[in-house]
Amino acid sequence: MSVTGPNTGFKVVNVDGGPTTQDLGQRYVSKDYLLDLYPELIPGRTTPGLWAWGDNSSGQLGNGTIVAQSSPIQVGTLTNWKQVDLGIFNVFAIKTDGTLWAWGRNNNGQLGDGTIIPKSSPVQIGSLTNWKQVDTGDGQTAAIKTDGTLWAWGLNTSGQLGDGTITRRSSPVQIGSLTNWKQVSNGESHMAAIKTDGTLWAWGFNGNGELGDGTVIRKSSPVQIGALTNWKQVEVGDNHTTAITTDGKLYAWGVNGNGQLGDGTVVSKSSPVQIGSLTNWKQVSAGDNHTVAVKTDGTLWAWGLGSFGRLGDGTIISRSSPVQIGSLTNWKQVSSGQSETAALKTDGTIWTWGNNNAGQLGDGTILSKSSPIQVGSLTNWKQVSIFGVNSIAILDGYI
Repeated sequence: MSVTGPNTGFKVVNVDGGPTTQDLGQRYVSKDYLLDLYPELIPGRTTPGLWAWGDNSSGQLGNGTIVAQSSPIQVGTLTNWKQVDLGIFNVFAIKTDGTLWAWGRNNNGQLGDGTIIPKSSPVQIGSLTNWKQVDTGDGQTAAIKTDGTLWAWGLNTSGQLGDGTITRRSSPVQIGSLTNWKQVSNGESHMAAIKTDGTLWAWGFNGNGELGDGTVIRKSSPVQIGALTNWKQVEVGDNHTTAITTDGKLYAWGVNGNGQLGDGTVVSKSSPVQIGSLTNWKQVSAGDNHTVAVKTDGTLWAWGLGSFGRLGDGTIISRSSPVQIGSLTNWKQVSSGQSETAALKTDGTIWTWGNNNAGQLGDGTILSKSSPIQVGSLTNWKQVSIFGVNSIAILDGYI
């Protein structure tokens, strides 16, 4: 048997009874694509797929119903999900074949299927196979293709789509003509993105200085934030923004009434301010009123509003500076929502804490938790996203 991936020069052949790879000098097929076609290549592989839990009033669990679930349930039977993002009552996901899928609330055209009709099962958005990264917010969505182009759709009352208008779009529209967009994030009414040259750009509502351009004037087209060219990751919250540079520094700006910027104050900022002096920040996630981040040493930190126990430090006390959550050093990825948080460890386990009124923590209850609790017992989760009354995660095919 041999397998050659689409537009690649990589194949797997059986040599002496076992699979081995041959590089034909072109691009490689991903392990996910290969194992989705031939799962038997990896003995002991568990069934991968997409799993969701929490509220389901808009069909956002994707199982064809509107029945809520307080424990993870699988979304369909497909196994080739690559990246997922959760918004307000809607979900977006990209498959390993580059197709884009959406489901849930659609009152502002945020699903991008040309309608404003909600969907309780995944529907493909267009027919293209070159979607790379997607991020959805309160009523709008943005995505980047493998060709570096930026696209957006949905609500646009504050110019948050970035197309120079305030016109709502129910299908993806390209933002400008540039082909060097790398990563995008959006929140309630504004977006921010990083280009391949390391510059940072933002647009949309700016009443709290959340764009970071030193003003409180909204922008309907992308504007560059500062002059730095070493931005690595940007994460937009409700009305604040956070970002990490390639040298491991953490910055934040926007509304700060609950200390969600982490600079030790509750004073809002309209330009980026560095949070502390450390240079080992790895990944950050901004929620509505709190922020959570992982350092390169695997430690987990949180700050901002503490109600419902969303910070995870065992209290409901708000913090205006980062506090370490526990003492473990194996945290890998974190996602913060409105009043809840989820995180993934390097051992493949998922942990949640905070508000649980709709079962969004996934522990089979609707009781809030002020410290991390494990979701089930599986150890092969590879990405988790939490926001509002829902959580969604991708289960890897490896154990």
